Amino acid sequence: MLKKMLIRWAAALILVFTTYNPTSLNYVRWALESYTTNLSVVILLGLILFVAYVVFVRATLQSIGRIGIGLVLTVIAVLLWVLYDKGLLDPANGTIMTWIGLIALSFILGLGLSWSIIRRRISGQLDVRDSDDHDDVDH
Repeated sequence: MLKKMLIRWAAALILVFTTYNPTSLNYVRWALESYTTNLSVVILLGLILFVAYVVFVRATLQSIGRIGIGLVLTVIAVLLWVLYDKGLLDPANGTIMTWIGLIALSFILGLGLSWSIIRRRISGQLDVRDSDDHDDVDH
């Protein structure tokens, strides 16, 4: 179960970091620098990223919903508050805050992709929507 969840979170992390991160190695910066000479490639890669986000966000909304996303964001916000309160986090450091935001977004997307596995493990119940999905059932 943990391996499947980590793979899903890693996929979300790769998607988010590929799109944007504080380094110069990301789609947004590359697209801004290359659209005049490589417009067709910029659009193609942008559409691929867009489709991936639609899949991830839709799965997340279906599995944990807006309330679940709000709860996860609340837990992350309070965790950041604790880190700040203990002197371990400087909110004035924009680069660190960007990395934290990107990791939080990937965590939410990864959790959304993994929620059916977690719910099944906790409750022992199989969703009707999951009845044809035999990949994630532990035998």
